[in-house]
Amino acid sequence: MKKIEKRTVLCLILAAALVAGLGVFCFKFVFQGGNWVSFAANRHLYNSSGQLTVVRVLDRNGDVLSWAEEDGTRTYYDGGPNHRRAILHAVGDPAGRIGTGALVAFADKLSGYNLLTGTQTLSGQDNDLTLTIDDELNYTAYMALNGRKGAVGVYNYRTGEVVCMVSSPTFDPLDPPTIEESDSRYEGVYLNRFLSSTFTPGSVFKTVTLAAAIDHLDDLFARTWTCTGSTQVGDGVVTCPRAHGELDIQGALTHSCNGVFALLAAELGADTMTQYVQKAGLTSSYTVSGLSTAAGRYDVSTASDYQLGWSGVGQYTDSVNPCAVMVYMGAIANGGRAAVPQLILSTRGALGINISPYLRRSTGRLLDRDTADTIAQMMVRNVTDYYGSSRFPAVTVGAKSGTAEVGSDQSPHAWFAGFVLDEDYPYAFAVLVENGGSGADAAGSVAAAVLDALVNGTA
Repeated sequence: MKKIEKRTVLCLILAAALVAGLGVFCFKFVFQGGNWVSFAANRHLYNSSGQLTVVRVLDRNGDVLSWAEEDGTRTYYDGGPNHRRAILHAVGDPAGRIGTGALVAFADKLSGYNLLTGTQTLSGQDNDLTLTIDDELNYTAYMALNGRKGAVGVYNYRTGEVVCMVSSPTFDPLDPPTIEESDSRYEGVYLNRFLSSTFTPGSVFKTVTLAAAIDHLDDLFARTWTCTGSTQVGDGVVTCPRAHGELDIQGALTHSCNGVFALLAAELGADTMTQYVQKAGLTSSYTVSGLSTAAGRYDVSTASDYQLGWSGVGQYTDSVNPCAVMVYMGAIANGGRAAVPQLILSTRGALGINISPYLRRSTGRLLDRDTADTIAQMMVRNVTDYYGSSRFPAVTVGAKSGTAEVGSDQSPHAWFAGFVLDEDYPYAFAVLVENGGSGADAAGSVAAAVLDALVNGTA
């Protein structure tokens, strides 16, 4: 009798394991089936070179960026090599080495997979994947970078649609180069710098220090400072490129006075600064249509007052992701919240039904509303009083430049980040030019070209 009971228990355990395993399989089949079928070894979808033989990839205006010929060979936009270089990190390369490219990242959607018919759509035809990007805007950004390494991003901070995403260096997918490890021209070419890299922020970070100071220092707008070019902070001296003279907080932001913001960071303290950097989303990772952005770094746990001061200036060990900076700029413009970026506009079959509708998601609150509105107006004054509103005709732009020191033997990284406040153009942007020198000059000129194309239709 005992033997029968033991065998019964064993059979029940085995049956339970079978049911559990079947449940796991069904769950993965329903929710991960697209990933299974989009595996590169599936010859129903890929040719012998590992290239997708199905579907078209389009930009937001309907321009076809990539498609498969009848023989299964994948080809790319016929607008010229620089157009193809500009969209490489959004679309992908023939070898599938760019993980953020649509041909790799969105292969399950490109395959037309569904639970009923597998990789064959209900209509019997492949899907069209439409990205949010504008290929002409990407082209403008790429040409403005002029061969320099860097990243450019522009998105609608209300809808989340990324209209421009450029990473450089790049190459023509129809004529991929033979890349040697020692060839600096293609260093990091397979990496999407906008989504997947972090960089020293320099003075664009002062907007975070400013937010903390506005919230915690009641007399901030009544204070004045005298900048002589060097400021004692703790046991060290924080320097500015030149003496700025007497400044209020607006002047300190406009002239990007390192001394003032270092003093503010030291006064606020490590805990408050850390809290505001985290709240701003600069140490978190965003999910952009399923793609995770690189998380930034801010660690002042063992910093001296002097080091904390430099961290408030965007130096020390600070690092940020360009996409996260862009989103933070959108939150400043939009009352403290912004939409999470997206890259997929729609996925449609022959019947015209969108099988991957986008549900807008918010970041949550990155800044208090009043603080965001105050900083937005201060950044607008940066443009009108310093950068020059003539660089951005027909729209109201707020911006902050950054010149990030990255070593005595290298030129600084150049940053220019901000937003458009006009109701018809709710866009935020971030431009990084690696070792570009002056942020206002090198990165600012790229931003001006891209915004002109976006707003005035010169793309």
